[in-house]
Amino acid sequence: MSAPVTPLVVRDLGRARPSGGTLTARPAALVPGLVLVVVSVAAAAGAPVVDHRGDLVSQVVRAVVVGAFAAAGATALWRRPSERQPLLLLVATALGALATISAAVVDAHLHGVTSGGVVDFARAAEPLALALLPVAAMHLLLGLPDGSCRLSRAVITGGYVVGAGVGLAMWSVRPSLPLWPVGAELVVALAIGVVGSQRRYARSMGLERQRLQWFGWAVSLGLELLLVALALRLLWGWPTRAPLVVALSTLPVAVAFAMGAIQRFAGRIDRILTHTVSLAGLTGVVVAVYLVIVVGLGRTPTHAERSLLALSMAAAAVSALVYGPARDRLAQYANRVVYGEREAPDAVLRTFGSRLSRAVPMDELLLQVAESLRKTLALSVAEVWTGTGGHLERTVSVPDRPTARLVLGPEEESVVSRAGVTGNAWLEVWMPGLVVGRQLSLVRVAPTTHSGRVLGLIVVVRPPGGDQFTDDDDTMLTELARQVGLALHNVELDSALQESLDEVRRQAEELRASRARIVAASDAARRQIERNLHDGAQQHLVALAVNVRLARKLVESDPGASADMLDQLGQSLQDAVTELRALAHGIYPPLLVDRGIEEALRSAAGRAALPTTVEAEGLERFTPEQEAAVYFCCMEALQNAGKHAGEGATAAVRVWRDERGLCFEVRDTGVGFDTAGTKGHGAGFVNMSDRVGAIGGTVRVRSALGEGTAVSGRIPLEPVSPAG
Repeated sequence: MSAPVTPLVVRDLGRARPSGGTLTARPAALVPGLVLVVVSVAAAAGAPVVDHRGDLVSQVVRAVVVGAFAAAGATALWRRPSERQPLLLLVATALGALATISAAVVDAHLHGVTSGGVVDFARAAEPLALALLPVAAMHLLLGLPDGSCRLSRAVITGGYVVGAGVGLAMWSVRPSLPLWPVGAELVVALAIGVVGSQRRYARSMGLERQRLQWFGWAVSLGLELLLVALALRLLWGWPTRAPLVVALSTLPVAVAFAMGAIQRFAGRIDRILTHTVSLAGLTGVVVAVYLVIVVGLGRTPTHAERSLLALSMAAAAVSALVYGPARDRLAQYANRVVYGEREAPDAVLRTFGSRLSRAVPMDELLLQVAESLRKTLALSVAEVWTGTGGHLERTVSVPDRPTARLVLGPEEESVVSRAGVTGNAWLEVWMPGLVVGRQLSLVRVAPTTHSGRVLGLIVVVRPPGGDQFTDDDDTMLTELARQVGLALHNVELDSALQESLDEVRRQAEELRASRARIVAASDAARRQIERNLHDGAQQHLVALAVNVRLARKLVESDPGASADMLDQLGQSLQDAVTELRALAHGIYPPLLVDRGIEEALRSAAGRAALPTTVEAEGLERFTPEQEAAVYFCCMEALQNAGKHAGEGATAAVRVWRDERGLCFEVRDTGVGFDTAGTKGHGAGFVNMSDRVGAIGGTVRVRSALGEGTAVSGRIPLEPVSPAG
């Protein structure tokens, strides 16, 4: 039997862990990757040692670049061993390390340090590795960010074939090593890779898009380094080694591979990329300007001119960095100079939305608006009026003033809602109350409206002799009034929604209480039926059973007594049947089922405790629930009247149909009671309300001392066809 396979758990970061907790994820990918890392670092670090008499600067730079990419590949492989991209990166790094150590061996042979077959191998490996590096770069770009590039396999395969051919061609012209074929190959490969990665970026989303953005950051930073190096080369003649500059400019790509593989850092690219692109753009502008200057001179700058250019470039860079903060400070200073201590006229508009989004209470927000208006427009008074239905009230005033009210008729409200920002002359005609005591002041009023309704006013006042209101001021007041109107409308909607929510909660609470009362009433009704059966019909039936046994014993000994007892049994049986029938009528009257409300109420009125009249002619049949609700509510009202109306009282029952539903009323001429001084109407009235409310109806109780009591109700209904 084979050994059990330990299951792998692949986490979001790409690191797979077994259930036991030790790292055993994808050993087939980790082992060759680790070998490539060790070999690449060893080869790059050994290059300066092998060619210690040669150009150590070039050797060290190459070793640093190879080491950086090896570290990035190792990080990506550790974090995401299930992806192909880390191995692709390490293979490309190994090609760079092979080119580095081969170049070192060849240079060392020129200095008489090495000889033999190693040199021949290095002369063959160096051009082949250099020619394959651009193809490997294209492969990495097409596979961003995880190494999957199924649609580009033909292009990648052809690229490696072409790269191998270019390497062999370069090797065939040994001992010279022309680099221009590698440069041309690099341009074509990068063009193909950039186009492919851009198309993938357009289709990507989420974490994949963020990982691709890291490579956008690397490209922006690398181009910025190349631009700076180009400017320095044209202006000062340094740096002189273009290949080394290009190699160093690829270091951000290594950082992008490492950061994109770590999920914690992959999601933090947005702001970094924005600032990097901005900095690269500013750098490009500065470099372009100074290159134009150099071209304008038509020659390489002299030593004195180079110093001047260096200082001016530094000044331009500093200016670009401090432009944002300096602009804000200068704008504030300009406002103080132009407007005195005021802010810019649009300051209120710029801050109103942010204040509104902070969930500030409306009264506090309006106070802040009034204070900002007074400071912004150099006002003597700033007021905000609010209200609906033409009734407006001064809610906020700076400085503080007593509350005042303003009433607009329908015609005035219609005119005000369409008026826009108005001044003294218009106000004298339509709202003279706002200019009382301000005839000499400069007044502007902006109505806050929504859907043609006036929700308030913004009133601003400047003292006599003050600056006239400008068109910009009026435009700002118009826009502010629109925003305040929208905010007031939202407050209305919130209030209406809260009221609806409170009403729903109240109804839900009433429904829960009603359900509890219905259950309790049902249980009480069952107990009452049990008591009635036990105390009434059951006692009759028990007595009948005893008398039957006695009659049986007397049949032979005393036939005459037996006959008398049988007569008594018949009477007792009739009494039991009558009592059971009365009990059944109390539970649900058969007349209500067979004949409807009118006949059932007339029958019940004959058994009522008070003399009762019934008026219910001409009623059609309704649903059983509706008829039962009316019948039992009338019975409950008659029972209450019988208990509390007093001696000599009478009752009248009326049931009728109108356009709004089925109506009923039970009125008595009893002593009545004070409804204002009664906390509750008692269990009977609560039962009626629950029964009628269950089918959407309402019940009302009216009474006064000495004037009797009236219980009325209405049930919304749809008529049904008569039974039978």
